[in-house]
Amino acid sequence: MQVTKRPLKLQATWSDVKDKLAAFDRAALLDLLHHLYAAHKDNQAFLHARFGLGEDVLEPYKKTLARWLWPDAFRNQDTSVFKAKQAISHYKRAVGDPAGLTELMVFYCEQAAGYCQDIGYQEEGFFDALVRMFEQALKSAKTLPAEGRDSLIVRLDRVREISHAFGYGVGDAMDFLLSKFTRRSA
Repeated sequence: MQVTKRPLKLQATWSDVKDKLAAFDRAALLDLLHHLYAAHKDNQAFLHARFGLGEDVLEPYKKTLARWLWPDAFRNQDTSVFKAKQAISHYKRAVGDPAGLTELMVFYCEQAAGYCQDIGYQEEGFFDALVRMFEQALKSAKTLPAEGRDSLIVRLDRVREISHAFGYGVGDAMDFLLSKFTRRSA
C-alpha cells in the first residue's frame, strides 16, 4: 500500500489563520495581540486608531505622510507616493472614519504641494499622484457635513493656489476639479 502525501500549501490564507485562532482561549488571544502590538509601531497605530486611544489617532499616519511626501533632503531621504498612500489605506482599514480619512487626504495634498514649493521638486508622477489625491479629497469632503467640509475645502484651495507654480498643468487640473466638486446646486 502506497501512502500519498497531501500537497503542501505554498501560501497560508486568512482561512488558515482563522482555523488556528478558533482554538485560542481568551488569554491566548490577548497574548497574541500583545505580541503583535509589541512587534511593530504600525500595529500599535492600527489598534490605537481602531479603539480610539490616545489624543490624536491621526498623528502616526500624518507622521508617515510627512516622512514620505516631505522628506529631509539633508538626510538623503527620498519620496514615496506608494508608502504615503499606504498610510491612508492603513487608517481606512483601522477605522474608516470619513472625516479622519478626508483629513489625511487633505494633509497628503498639503505635504506634497508644500514639498514641491519648498525645494522646487519637479516629478511628473508625483504631480499626477497629487492631482489624483486632490480629487479624492474633494470627493470625500463633499460627503461630510458643512462644518467639517468647509475648512477642508479652504485648505485644498490653498493647495490649488500653490500648485499653479508647478507647471505640468497641475494648477489647471486642480482649478477644474475644485469648480466641479464645489459647484452650488441651483
